[in-house]
Amino acid sequence: MSFLEQMKSRYTVKKYAPKGNLSGETIRQLKDILHLSPSSINSQPWNFVFVNDEETKRKLAEASYFNKEKIVNSSQLIVFQVIKIPEDFEKQIAENLPEGSVNYYRNFVQPKGAAGIRAWMEHQVYLSLGVLLSACAAMEIDSTPMEGIEADQYDAILNNTGYETLFAVTLGERDDNDINHPSLTPKRRLDIEQVVIER
Repeated sequence: MSFLEQMKSRYTVKKYAPKGNLSGETIRQLKDILHLSPSSINSQPWNFVFVNDEETKRKLAEASYFNKEKIVNSSQLIVFQVIKIPEDFEKQIAENLPEGSVNYYRNFVQPKGAAGIRAWMEHQVYLSLGVLLSACAAMEIDSTPMEGIEADQYDAILNNTGYETLFAVTLGERDDNDINHPSLTPKRRLDIEQVVIER
């Protein structure tokens, strides 16, 4: 199946079948894929928490509004986080990036102030989400990106210090009766001419 056909068939799962688990090899590949995600100036202001402890997963599910059932029945929960303190990020890039990249940050990002830096770092984390969802489509893994979570509660449950939760993703096997499946609820997108422009 071509990647285009895989993207046509992928969708955001609303109901998981509580059976089976992703293999250890599949999880390892997903970890490697996230590790290889692109970011501006190779900044990597993130971490990705693979939640394996069932008690922790249950607590996070309770802090996830209407996404609780998805988390409970999914095979894997991944929490996407961003570096909390700009100074910590600046130390990281000073130690790991070439001078030109650091200078780009100092000249074009840092002058935007704390709010601008935070927004720029969050954008990088969202790039990694796109990579993960595309990889899941290619690997025929069902997935659900979720912003509908209590991020501050996630931080408390995960004992976060240097990072803050942005969003989470569940992976697993969709339930046969998932109402969001394209056969039941066809994909809806704006007309391609409206969103893909040529000049």
